[in-house]
Amino acid sequence: MTTTTETPEGEARTIPRRQQQYRDKVIAALTSEFKYPNPMMVPRLEKIVINMGVGQAVENKNRMDAAVKDLTAICGQKPLIRKARVAVSGFRLRIGYAVGVAVTLRGNRMWEFLDRLISLAIPRIRDFRGLPKKFDGHGNYTMGLSEQSVFPEIQLDKVEFVQGMDITFVTNAPTDKEGFALLKQLGMPFKKEADKK
Repeated sequence: MTTTTETPEGEARTIPRRQQQYRDKVIAALTSEFKYPNPMMVPRLEKIVINMGVGQAVENKNRMDAAVKDLTAICGQKPLIRKARVAVSGFRLRIGYAVGVAVTLRGNRMWEFLDRLISLAIPRIRDFRGLPKKFDGHGNYTMGLSEQSVFPEIQLDKVEFVQGMDITFVTNAPTDKEGFALLKQLGMPFKKEADKK
């Protein structure tokens, strides 16, 4: 999943496979498609944010520990515990209660996660027919997973609670069309036009 390159100092440095693909193929393809005069104008993937809402942690504290453990295994980075900002009596929620966990991935960890997501996790989703093309108007894309067990890092026999997550791809693309082209070139399996019904 990584490529080894030589640095000017002579030491070997590994570059994640998707980052190498971005440098070798995606920049050239997007430049020819959108006619960018400057290579710095080509959209880039800036970060990936993974969020797990754990509302049931109010009643059962073990759910938060399980979510932290699973997200740490998936991302290779300890997640930040998100706390409630407002109190909602209908949900028995008070300010300061832990209600979710989130991780922001940048750099090599981001590219490695993207590679594992596209190569290993998405093909393991049941009845998968492609991702919807719903962008946020600024070139960013969010997808949801209903369970964490699609990642190979999660051992199915040790899963305590089935937990879904949201994955947001933050790009510097100015439009949805350019953000879609970037993610499509990186290998995201979007629905084809003929699949729409």
